[in-house]
Amino acid sequence: MKRFFIVSPLLLAPLSASVYADDTLALTPITVTATRSQQDSRLVSSTVITRQDIERKQFNSVEQALRGIAGVNITNSGGLGKATSVFLRGTNSSHVLVLIDGVRVGSATLGTEAWQYLPISEIDSIEIIKGPKSSLYGAGAIGGGINIRTRNISTSASSISPEVSVGVGTYGHYKVAAAVNGKLDKAWYSISASQEESQGFNARNDLYEPDRDSYENYATAARLGYQFTDWLTVSGHLMYSGGQNAYDGNFDAFGAPTTPGEPHYKNNFTQLVYGGKAVIQTLDFWRIDLTGGESRDESTNYLNGENNGLFNTHRVSFSALNNFTLTPDHLLTLGYDFQNDKVISDADFAKTKRNNHALFMQYQGEFAHHQITLAYRSDFNQQFGQFSTWNAAWGYAFDNGILVSASYGTAFKAPTFNELYFPGFGNDTLNPEKSESYEVGVRGKHDFWHWSLNGYLTYIKNLIAYDSSIFAPNNISKARIMGLEAIVGGQLYGFDIEMNYSALNPESMDSASFSNVLPRRAQHTFRLDIDRQLGAASIGSSLNIEGRRFDDLQNTNRIDGFVTWDLRAEYTFYESLTLQSSVKNILNTQYQTVAGYNTPGVTVFFNLRYAPSL
Repeated sequence: MKRFFIVSPLLLAPLSASVYADDTLALTPITVTATRSQQDSRLVSSTVITRQDIERKQFNSVEQALRGIAGVNITNSGGLGKATSVFLRGTNSSHVLVLIDGVRVGSATLGTEAWQYLPISEIDSIEIIKGPKSSLYGAGAIGGGINIRTRNISTSASSISPEVSVGVGTYGHYKVAAAVNGKLDKAWYSISASQEESQGFNARNDLYEPDRDSYENYATAARLGYQFTDWLTVSGHLMYSGGQNAYDGNFDAFGAPTTPGEPHYKNNFTQLVYGGKAVIQTLDFWRIDLTGGESRDESTNYLNGENNGLFNTHRVSFSALNNFTLTPDHLLTLGYDFQNDKVISDADFAKTKRNNHALFMQYQGEFAHHQITLAYRSDFNQQFGQFSTWNAAWGYAFDNGILVSASYGTAFKAPTFNELYFPGFGNDTLNPEKSESYEVGVRGKHDFWHWSLNGYLTYIKNLIAYDSSIFAPNNISKARIMGLEAIVGGQLYGFDIEMNYSALNPESMDSASFSNVLPRRAQHTFRLDIDRQLGAASIGSSLNIEGRRFDDLQNTNRIDGFVTWDLRAEYTFYESLTLQSSVKNILNTQYQTVAGYNTPGVTVFFNLRYAPSL
């Protein structure tokens, strides 16, 4: 048996990855993203968007699904397929750890995930974890993490469960998608594919290029798994998203072009994630997870049909995780992570590779009504050396369903390849960012209602931001972020109601920009979702309110707040054919989240889904 444990990592190394959360089958024990173990924790602030939520609220993009979630800020530069950023609890967009089926993804040059290219037809759930998680996941998880799971078989699935959908809407938008999943004896599978196109609208009102900025996407995802014995389960997964996107550049920064009607910007993109996982549990108290995979973020840019830059980044990673159940209420986790980033570009980067090794441990325990979590991690970055991070959380659960909690955590992030080495822009003197965060909360779960109230305070040292005085990124000596999140949900007179409010104060503490608001974060957000089932029909509404924000660190470019209102309805025929319709931004609000870039007006979409029970 010892020989098997030693050989297994070598066999899986070519797959390389870090599948921290995987299959939702009873056959494969679940790994919870927030704890990297089989034990969930109410001490972590989190939100889960399920496939049922995606279909019921008729989201057509990941951006729509995340917008309005407590603690989340979204910016978009011109509609479907255009550059989208996610800010979690007021931290930078690069401070969000992003996993797809547990594999760490994102561009090593930009430091962020290309949210706009993720195909929502292939997504089963989106889990948002708030608060620092570097003690478990390493660099980048200053604001928290988001784990996206692709479509998967449910525990109640039959031997085969097909699904087909066709949708059409405003701006020449259409989408076709198909999926099939099932199980056979000790094997299971899930395969999905989709095609989506939109003619779009003019992303900017500049006179230089008054055209419609189109988008097209082709995507597929697959999962395969087999339970060889009662102690060994092996699974694999893949997600591909590729296509072409037309966009408007920041003309204000470079002046008017010499040729009318130009410039025309386009890019061809590819997002690829694949990996494998083996779960070994020969002893009741000891579970081993061996995972591996690779993520690729590739983009070729064109200006007036000519090559304008190739930027490909590849990330290979591997993880070995041991979970020891000391008693039913006490769990010890020991693990090792490896990650290697590589840049392939026609730009002349001074360095194009670096790797990271890490060891970590975590303890989770319960004593009477008390819950405790302690975690520590040591990372060794090839460029910047060793970093230690840790986290401590405590909670007390009352008999009436109310839990009070408090936590503290540290985190760090190494500068990206763009920030360090991009020709004419990088600053190779940058220091890694470091943070410490405090959080207190109270939450309750009752028969028909749930609610929570959380307050947090984060200090970030050496925060990286663009410095116009040197025309390059620079370290801000310190930034302070204070926030409050309130969530209420439940049922009232047959209506499903979800409501949340976030107040945010993200300030620079640097002498050159003291008390200025960090850019592109709305300081107040509110969202209200109301849905009602009426037999075979259902109706729903979403109200989203976002306060003002600034587009620059100097706070000279203010972006006004806005209100959007969405309506939706659906009707199911014969329990397998469902017709859906939605009207988003019914008020036709003209608003921006990035200065100069437009967002959709009134948007209508119809979708027909056929999912027979076989």
